[in-house]
Amino acid sequence: MRVDAPDTAAMEAFGRELATGLRAGDLVLLTGPLGAGKTTLTRGIGEGLGVRGPVQSPTFVLARTHPNLVGGPPLVHVDAYRLESALHLDDLDLDFDRSVVVVEWGVGLLDGASDSWLEVVIERPEGVSAETTTDAADAEHLGADEPRVLELRGYGPRWAGTPFDASK
Repeated sequence: MRVDAPDTAAMEAFGRELATGLRAGDLVLLTGPLGAGKTTLTRGIGEGLGVRGPVQSPTFVLARTHPNLVGGPPLVHVDAYRLESALHLDDLDLDFDRSVVVVEWGVGLLDGASDSWLEVVIERPEGVSAETTTDAADAEHLGADEPRVLELRGYGPRWAGTPFDASK
């Protein structure tokens, strides 16, 4: 399934919409280049789940757990960018069964963590550079609101028969 996200507001809105279909035990893997919007999408998922925020990148702490304020599952947000192997991820002792777990940079590190997962690949256009603008403020934030395209692929029995089913 492909989704267009023309700006950061649309990326967060899609995260909120996606969250309505997520439940405890769901594993979501986010893939995309630096600055693609993985944390922005996760922020929307957190809002949609009703978790305590703010949802921000867990780059330096590796994982953050956001308790749910409305009785649903907590959100566990992981940044696996600096992890070298699945063994390091195991050391985090994540609660996959009772949480919605969103992992940035997790492809290839979570084999065996779940029999089902949803992969979200975020693409953003390239070729725009800071040299194309004369305003320093615009150059600093260049790319923040570039359109993105999200490709969602569900694997395993949890996603079979859904619009995200990668086997279709």
